[in-house]
Amino acid sequence: MSERTATVWVETDAPCEVRVVSREHGVDAAARTFTLHGHHYAIVDVDTLEPGSTVPYEVTLDGETVWPEPQSPFPPSLIRTMASEPDTLKIAFGSCRRSPDKANRHGLDALAAYGHALASGGERPDVLLMVGDQVYADELSDEMRAFIAQRRKAGQEPYDELADFEDYTYLYRLAWRDDPAVRWLLSTVPTYTVFDDHDIRDDWNTSYAWRQQMEATPWWRDRIIGGIGSYWIYQHLGNLAPEERAADPVYKAVLAAAEHGGDGAEILDEFADRADRDPASTRWSYAHDWGGTRLVVVDSRCSRLLTSERRGMLDDEEFRWLDEQCQGDRDHLLIASSLPYLLPRTIHNAENWNEAMAEGAWGKSGAWVGEKMRQAADLEHWAAFNASFRAVAEDVLAVARGERGAAPASISFLSGDIHYSYLARVTSPDTTSTISQIVCSPFRNQLLGTFRWANKIATVPGTAGAFRLLARLAKVAPPPLRWRITEGPWFDNAIATVQLSGRECRVRWRTPRTETELSELRDIQLTD
Repeated sequence: MSERTATVWVETDAPCEVRVVSREHGVDAAARTFTLHGHHYAIVDVDTLEPGSTVPYEVTLDGETVWPEPQSPFPPSLIRTMASEPDTLKIAFGSCRRSPDKANRHGLDALAAYGHALASGGERPDVLLMVGDQVYADELSDEMRAFIAQRRKAGQEPYDELADFEDYTYLYRLAWRDDPAVRWLLSTVPTYTVFDDHDIRDDWNTSYAWRQQMEATPWWRDRIIGGIGSYWIYQHLGNLAPEERAADPVYKAVLAAAEHGGDGAEILDEFADRADRDPASTRWSYAHDWGGTRLVVVDSRCSRLLTSERRGMLDDEEFRWLDEQCQGDRDHLLIASSLPYLLPRTIHNAENWNEAMAEGAWGKSGAWVGEKMRQAADLEHWAAFNASFRAVAEDVLAVARGERGAAPASISFLSGDIHYSYLARVTSPDTTSTISQIVCSPFRNQLLGTFRWANKIATVPGTAGAFRLLARLAKVAPPPLRWRITEGPWFDNAIATVQLSGRECRVRWRTPRTETELSELRDIQLTD
């Protein structure tokens, strides 16, 4: 989405020509499908739009109108472009969405309720940002299990998990195509994404030891190739501007294969294998500027630096890119990472200590225990990559002090992952910019039982001291920032909206009251 262009992504049942048409607005853009593992896709770039326009559209396949669907209860799908200098920017975001199932075990779906609310006249966002765990490849619904049972023998590894690209295509269908409200929502609101662990597998790239363990399994190579390849087609390509996508060598090769009637599966698989084995070969992170706002979306999963000698949340090349994106001379800087940068202090201190322990601060036996704890308790957020945490702090503080151009009014981290929502504010050191951590999670996957109580306790003031003492004993330096949770935690399924108007920043969380309605959790102004 930009001032004059929009991208429409389509999956079809057979090769064809896909057209996006709005006769009253003179829109007529087309693309041929390309094929990956027998599945057919098209990406249609519409580039004849006016800034700030709203254009209802239809989709035709070989001349036959297929969207909107006949008798659809939803309004026409719209393409809405940005104004040249938008007065207000609204970004809806969240994470962690289990596919709907008949048992409704994970509560009401905030994303589907949001779709219904917009269809009923609710105020639309300019952007929908989904910051991880869009699909769960290792926690399956009954419908997904039934599909796998048709393809694999009982007892065949991986047990109760996805195995390859074909499994992923069905998982994405359950997540996005088979829910009418979500399908309509994605057809009418510009959407950006970034993956987290469950898009591939729980604890994906937790540590070098974890990678070694997974490489030793006979089924992992097909799984990671299928997971990364499906992410590339179902999520990543939509994050790119048309000119960036056109320059993508993998996309160009797949289109070239399609021109000769070929299937680009081998091209995609080789790319996905290389992206996993050599993270520096691919950039999944991206940035967009809208008026006075810069949104930087950071891949904190696939681009990790994990060797026997070094570990980092980002590899060197990826961190150089992030450093370049963190600049002032804007009203607002948003940094989206699937993993919260500022955790509850108790958890932050625990992960600081665990990393030092796993790296040998308390000897070989302590390192073995630390690694077991890391994988068992999911201790692998930014705090568990302390060098990376501190490097990002240096960048953010430089921007907030006005050392990289005029300081923004606000610098906000947008994150999910942890299955509850909260707002944390940086209290020290003093800076010109307001620095905040905004977490919205889950869309639909509520935290229950022991895990909920443990995280509630972790957010209580005064519980951080014991782990801070352990971190000090492991010779971990205090963090360069101080922060505290000022709102939350809320364990409801939820969706948040960040609203930016001039130098003002507000955030609003809402939760499903019914399958089609949302109620407000909290509405907070972040800037003075």
